[in-house]
Amino acid sequence: MNRRAFLGTTAAFGLAKLAAQNSVPEPIKNLRPMTAGVQPITDAERRARVEKARRLMQENQLGAIVMEGGSSLFYFTGSRGLAGDRTFAWVLPASGEPAWFIAQADEAHAGGIPVRADVRTWKGDPYKTLGQFLKERGGGVVGLEEGVRFAVFEGLRAADPSLELKSADPVTIGCRAIKSPAEIALMQHASDVTIACYKAVLSSLREGMTNADLSANIEAGYRALGYRGDALVIFGKYTAFPHGSIQPQQLREGDVVLIDDGCTVEGYQSDITRTTVFGKPTARQREVWNVERKAQDAALAAAKPGATCESVDAAARKVITDAGFGPGYQLPGLPHRTGHGIGLDGHEWTYLVRGNKTRLEPGMCFSNEPTIAIPGEFGIRLEDCMHITEDGARMFSRQSPAIDQPFG
Repeated sequence: MNRRAFLGTTAAFGLAKLAAQNSVPEPIKNLRPMTAGVQPITDAERRARVEKARRLMQENQLGAIVMEGGSSLFYFTGSRGLAGDRTFAWVLPASGEPAWFIAQADEAHAGGIPVRADVRTWKGDPYKTLGQFLKERGGGVVGLEEGVRFAVFEGLRAADPSLELKSADPVTIGCRAIKSPAEIALMQHASDVTIACYKAVLSSLREGMTNADLSANIEAGYRALGYRGDALVIFGKYTAFPHGSIQPQQLREGDVVLIDDGCTVEGYQSDITRTTVFGKPTARQREVWNVERKAQDAALAAAKPGATCESVDAAARKVITDAGFGPGYQLPGLPHRTGHGIGLDGHEWTYLVRGNKTRLEPGMCFSNEPTIAIPGEFGIRLEDCMHITEDGARMFSRQSPAIDQPFG
């Protein structure tokens, strides 16, 4: 079972139990919506994104790019497309107006398409219509956004073998990896909402509660704040599994408690992990937690413009290795990358991991989440997201100061 399916199953169980008992904790009942003042991405900013994409298309000798539904389509158009198996695509030529391709049967349901947009409908074979447009307007060299289905690639290739189909990554990643001030403001708000939720929820810890109960409390907290969100919740020895366990868990005195995930604000994501202890931490728990915090600090200090992604990973990993864990990606220690890109997707380009020589630039956003996993004992993960500025990295959320003070 994947992480999202696991979260959905456990949270659904916990929500049903909460509803049956009418037992939403008082700190969650006291939460109030944090929806005021949120500024969506403007049409002007989306037009500027399109123009930047066109500059990158010219640099990479692409005559047009094709997108289906998903985050990149939303980034450029404000639409997430249509659900279903019929081809629904948006084409951005290097010059001239973009065009939408939609089945005649779906035309009446095409919400999100601008009123004055160039809409091309198809009936029967979509690829002949799409391929002809690409040849006429794109010159035959076409980039496909990474989420485009293989069936579309194959259909276009069969409809017109002369089309040269390439990856659109240099364009889409080239635009999306560098966040604007408006995007960073939305991510900041998502982070603030998550911290407010976590603060209320962690005050609801009680002996015998299940991880599903706590997960349900988190969902209830987000709803009270006016957003949708969830979290991976793990107790005790199961915290050594970085992505959780399907094993039901009940909270006991002395257990490590780990909560990880976030919410969505106007499409933009937060991703925060807090690790604490229910009751008084042991010397061993405190010692490992402190090493983890030093590793997170090392990654933050290393994340400067011009530094490589792998150097940030190496800085965090060295702290953990010097403390006797690892080496490298071995357990007990840090078994995964130090961080991932974040924006409209919870995990996006690029990654703070060994071998990635991409250099950091202002506007890039990452999670900073070195982890120490000790199988059979516990795991400690501290995660705050950061954005790169001219002067270095800045966190969206305040780091935890101590194992028994997750928020200071």
